Amino acid sequence: MRNLIRSLAGTLERVIGIDEAEGYISVVGAQIGEEIDKQYKTALSIDKLNTRQVSDALVDLKRRIDGDFYIIEEREDRIVLGNRKCPFGEAVSDRPSLCMMTSNVFGFIAAENLGYARVDVQKAIARGDPGCRIVIYLKPTEDTGDGEREYFGSDS
Repeated sequence: MRNLIRSLAGTLERVIGIDEAEGYISVVGAQIGEEIDKQYKTALSIDKLNTRQVSDALVDLKRRIDGDFYIIEEREDRIVLGNRKCPFGEAVSDRPSLCMMTSNVFGFIAAENLGYARVDVQKAIARGDPGCRIVIYLKPTEDTGDGEREYFGSDS
């Protein structure tokens, strides 16, 4: 499955470019995020996850698909996660569009439960960094950085 997704991402990046490939992958990521969000809420028998539950769910879901995400920081206005092992394994090398899957899953789940999320993939194994650093901002600000994506909950 990892090789299939890597191949698809590579083909999209070559044929339509990285930005457009990220767009296609973001649609899939949002759909996956919606399904995963429902599963966590059902398992916990709750309507909304709080900040701690969102952080734990994001780490747990990546662990379940062989990633090694961990919480660096958790505050009222942000969640910062690190990662030592990409769930896509070696298949992620030179496929930065695959980070859009993580961005959208994380962004959807955080926004759906907390009202708003802006995801900044500051470091990524896919871009050659030794690990990932992902900041999920939970409060809107006027200064959205380059490459950051905003997500709004359905109640917003």
